[in-house]
Amino acid sequence: MAEASGAQGRTPLLEVKNLKKHFPIRKGILSRVSGHVYAVDGVSFQIGHGETLGLVGESGCGKSTVGKAVLKLIDPTAGEVYLKGKKISDLGQLEIRPYRRDMQVIFQDPYSSLNPRMSAGEIVGEPMYNYGLAFGKEKEEKTRQLFARVGLRAEHMLKYPHEFSGGQRQRLGIARALAVNPSLIIGDEPVSALDVSVQAQVINLMMDLQQEFKLSYLFVAHDLAVVEHISHRVAVMYLGKIVEMTDKRTLFTSPQHPYTEALLSAVPIPSPKMKRKRIILTGDVPSPIRPPPGCRFHTRCPYVMDHCKVAEPPMQEVEPGHLVACHLRQPGQALAAAAASNPALTAPAH
Repeated sequence: MAEASGAQGRTPLLEVKNLKKHFPIRKGILSRVSGHVYAVDGVSFQIGHGETLGLVGESGCGKSTVGKAVLKLIDPTAGEVYLKGKKISDLGQLEIRPYRRDMQVIFQDPYSSLNPRMSAGEIVGEPMYNYGLAFGKEKEEKTRQLFARVGLRAEHMLKYPHEFSGGQRQRLGIARALAVNPSLIIGDEPVSALDVSVQAQVINLMMDLQQEFKLSYLFVAHDLAVVEHISHRVAVMYLGKIVEMTDKRTLFTSPQHPYTEALLSAVPIPSPKMKRKRIILTGDVPSPIRPPPGCRFHTRCPYVMDHCKVAEPPMQEVEPGHLVACHLRQPGQALAAAAASNPALTAPAH
């Protein structure tokens, strides 16, 4: 896939700084707050113009919550979100409405995200009407053009969501997202509910649309093969934090974080003659209600050191454009030091 069109030095389309979302846990008759779920706990990233950032991690790590907080479908607890250089994270519902045109979403479940009482044509045409972009015959013609662009026929405009297949519904969701000419589309696992053959069709459609409409994507997924295909850069999340972020080629050939290594070791290789050493992580993912101190991955990390259990590793640039939050990658603290205290330790792949 071609590199992102956003040139260095330009203001990023989307910039997220130290984003947090803590959900309160309420108990008792008075619903007093007894704790918090630290769903997202300090996430920062940028997305350039025409770029796709893949956001990956295990279920429950906070990927979808990041997308919803960026869109302000839920209000973030802390942090800042900038769209085209304008801070939008503090805006109210009325103030942010003009910016919603630039940010659209494709949901994971194409059926539950569509109004069953509206025809497909009405679903796609409604955003144009709401933003005053087109009315009457003009709106109908633009809707017909969008249907054709996403691979649906004009007669599909009269059908209702239950009359479509899963792939057709997702195409309908994509057409709805395109209806207001957005700059950024957040895909919340948009192909995970589809058959594998249909996944490929939808992914290729999204890539074609990106080139045609100069779109940027925040692509939330857990399937690394899909992320590798569509993304320019990839951010890996674990328990509410990003632990590694770089371009996709570097991530897949030279992962620097132990968690990323474990994820990549589980990706199937499309050849029976090739084998990959599987890294099996021990233990369960800690509760986001009581995340462990220090590095959040230390309870499952095969390279854990005593320092990891008490000090949280900062996100640092170990190579140009390659950010990692791991004590093994701190300056002056090489992996060999950890190996000396643990003879069974094997260095991460380079």
